[in-house]
Amino acid sequence: MSPLARASTWEHAAHSLVATPALEEWTKMSLFKARDWWSTVLGDKEEFDQGCLCLADVDNSGNGQDKIIVGSFKGYLRIFNPRPVKIGDGAQPEDLLLEVHLQDSVLQVEAGKFVSGTEMLYLAVLHSRKLCVYSVSGTLGNVEHGNQYQVKLVYEHTLQRTACNMTYGQFGGVKGRDLICIQSMDGMLMVFEQERYAFGRFLPGFLLPGPLAYSPRTDSFITVSSCRQVESYGYQVLAFATDADKRQETEQQKLGSGKRLVVDWTLNIGEQALDICIRSFSQSASSVFVLGERNFFCLKDNGQIQFMKKLDCSPSCFLPYCSVSEGTVNTLVGSHNSTLYVYQDVTLKWATQLPHVPVAVRVGSFHGLKGAIVTLSDDGRLQCSYLGTDPSLFQAPKVEARELNYDALDAELKELQNIIKDANKSQGVWPMTEREDDLKVSVMVSPTLDSVPPAPDAEVGADPVPSVTVKVTLQNRVALQRARLSVYVQPPLMLSSAQFTFELMEPEMTRTVAFSVCLKGSYAPPELEGNAVVSYSRPTERNPEGIPRVIQSKFRLPLKLICLPGQPSKIASHKLTIDTNKPPVSLLSLFPGFASPSEDDQVNIMGFQFLGGSQVTLLASKTSQRYRIQSEQFEDLWLITNELIIRLQEHFEKQGIKDFTCSFSGPMPLQEYFELIDHHFELRVNGENLEELLAERAVQFRAIQRRLLTRFKDKTPAPLQHLDSLLDGTYKQVMALADAVEETQGSLRQAFARLQSASRLVLLLLGLWQKLSADQTAVLEAAFLPLQQDTQELGWEETVDAAVSHLLKTCLSKSSKEQALSLSCQLSKPKDTSRLKKHITLLCDRLAKGGRLCLSTDAAASPTMVMPGGCTPIPESDLEERSVEQEESAELFTSHKHLTAEPPRPEVSPLQGVSE
Repeated sequence: MSPLARASTWEHAAHSLVATPALEEWTKMSLFKARDWWSTVLGDKEEFDQGCLCLADVDNSGNGQDKIIVGSFKGYLRIFNPRPVKIGDGAQPEDLLLEVHLQDSVLQVEAGKFVSGTEMLYLAVLHSRKLCVYSVSGTLGNVEHGNQYQVKLVYEHTLQRTACNMTYGQFGGVKGRDLICIQSMDGMLMVFEQERYAFGRFLPGFLLPGPLAYSPRTDSFITVSSCRQVESYGYQVLAFATDADKRQETEQQKLGSGKRLVVDWTLNIGEQALDICIRSFSQSASSVFVLGERNFFCLKDNGQIQFMKKLDCSPSCFLPYCSVSEGTVNTLVGSHNSTLYVYQDVTLKWATQLPHVPVAVRVGSFHGLKGAIVTLSDDGRLQCSYLGTDPSLFQAPKVEARELNYDALDAELKELQNIIKDANKSQGVWPMTEREDDLKVSVMVSPTLDSVPPAPDAEVGADPVPSVTVKVTLQNRVALQRARLSVYVQPPLMLSSAQFTFELMEPEMTRTVAFSVCLKGSYAPPELEGNAVVSYSRPTERNPEGIPRVIQSKFRLPLKLICLPGQPSKIASHKLTIDTNKPPVSLLSLFPGFASPSEDDQVNIMGFQFLGGSQVTLLASKTSQRYRIQSEQFEDLWLITNELIIRLQEHFEKQGIKDFTCSFSGPMPLQEYFELIDHHFELRVNGENLEELLAERAVQFRAIQRRLLTRFKDKTPAPLQHLDSLLDGTYKQVMALADAVEETQGSLRQAFARLQSASRLVLLLLGLWQKLSADQTAVLEAAFLPLQQDTQELGWEETVDAAVSHLLKTCLSKSSKEQALSLSCQLSKPKDTSRLKKHITLLCDRLAKGGRLCLSTDAAASPTMVMPGGCTPIPESDLEERSVEQEESAELFTSHKHLTAEPPRPEVSPLQGVSE
């Protein structure tokens, strides 16, 4: 049996499969490959697109055999008649009927009845500035190699506008001839009635051209606009609409020059379209097929969606065709992973591998093969293939039955497992050595500031800002490839150099790099901790190119980098008191360099002046084990409070004391924290409003420019009608709005840094107040500090609200009903911050009543927490909508009451118990 007889037609082969869920799994690697029937490579470094391929009996031979017409961007036109001697052979010299160079780039080729007075097929070739119609004819020779083919130009149209694509059909219901419609790059539809130019119309609201197709049943043109909408325009509406040549006339002249071009129907598909195809499989209805970037749609001819299919790959081309099952449609879809899919409506029926990525796919009939798939790639790989598999004539011999020795099989299996385990240990893809053995990263921060500070920064002040030098040392044990060092610090801290690259490091080498860090901004950073990250590749025997790995080392910058000694102040708006279980320590020993030593070597008050202008005062009690931090700015308390706790821990560790603890007795300063949240959210809203207004003014500016350009190009000068004054005023508005947007973005960055500082301070106080462990503190930090940069698309408020809502629903929930409550935690910008503040208040309330943070699977399985006696359960609706009257829990944190189980302490003045 011949291969052609064994291979059924591709259409029936596609239906011979039974649709199973496993078919979706082969979409990236098909078990079946397209059977190569005939293939060739066109030209040298030529480019092709979806309009460059056409199949038709263009020479009017009458034998029903299609010819392959291919045009390229280099201007070559080729016509093939594939006739392979043996299946899979490449192109023979006699298969190429014609090759001609047309000089201009070929955008699209189509075959139709384009010449008046005859119904023979002619070839229409679209160039960027020209439309040519050719006749293709052949002269029979005495032998097979003597056949001669030639093309003859019948007529051509010179285009006044740059063309994009074209479509053809029997516009207006004409019989026996095809008309051509060309879409230009600026949105004009030009209709040609064969040798005569008919009219041109501009599409309304046009920005970029999309695919174009003609529906013969509704006599309309269908395209996809840059607004991602499928639009239909009737031919009769186009014919009677305002002439394109009169589009620039005044409104009074337009009233009598024709009707306005109105769209028949539109459908928003939400993505850009790659191609449009219209097929009529019955006399009563036709379907519009649209291929998008991730979906393909089947629409009725009135714009209603018949069905749609979401694709798991990135499509490159498609072709709908008639199905053998009544009421269904088959579609060929080519993808960028070199796979061709066959869908019956929305069901995947076949997936096959191609040797290239197709940009155009057609179906034709050639010598002895009907329904052949013709694909063309962008680099000129042309192939005719069919679907199916060749039968295997091999028959497995019969195996003699024998009894199995299971003990021997178990012993062999254990031996193989040991061999695999030893191989993985010795030369596996992932080496078993520790990362510290490959590379050691150490960071040293200079104990003194640089002697030569950088130039003064206008944002910080007129005086030079201090800087400190940081050295990073890399010591490698083995040879490493592509080592790259990246250093990160919190803004507004700035690095003199943040990226270092080492091409190749030999074994046992030491490389040291140095850079300086200084403050660039009029506000304090939220953290003095930096991070040095080294990414490198470790080569192995199985992977010589190297396995990517990352190692990091954190470092702390000195406090004197961002603040100077200042005068202490006894009056401040915001105060915090930290209790300890050890006697007070002299502030001089804790903060050397910020105060001069006194006679008794006991300093109990110290001032810190930030470079941004704010001031913080630290007081230590001589009679009690308490420290007080106070400032005019709430967020500025964070750095000094954190630095105080870190230095106290280091001080007592040096003395061998391990039971040192700090505590905070409340109240939690949530009201001050909420004010910073409101300020940050207000800046986000203002910034978004300014950007929208700037976009509107920019659109207005471009519209005025187009009108002025049209006036200046007009042959008959017309008055400007104050368009120049309007352009100048709009330009000033655009510049003012741009400056306002830039200023708002700077303020938003500063507000985000202050909000981060306040968040870290609130988390620190929560941990000290409820004595949270390190794991529970890490959960809070992940919820309240999720972003390194704040953007308009994803902001701090919605992210934190979603994280806090998840904690309230899981580990901090009170009942199983509360777990089942659906929290609307969509990551979209909220209308206000009231919901976020309610959730933060509720989080603190749950922690105060004994709740603990745990994200383990055991806790997730039974997250109901045991509440102390006397606690009133909170209704389920508190997580979603709470009335203003039910917000009494917020007063627990904004009033001067303590939420601990201990008796409340008496109120003291800011400096009571602190010796001066």
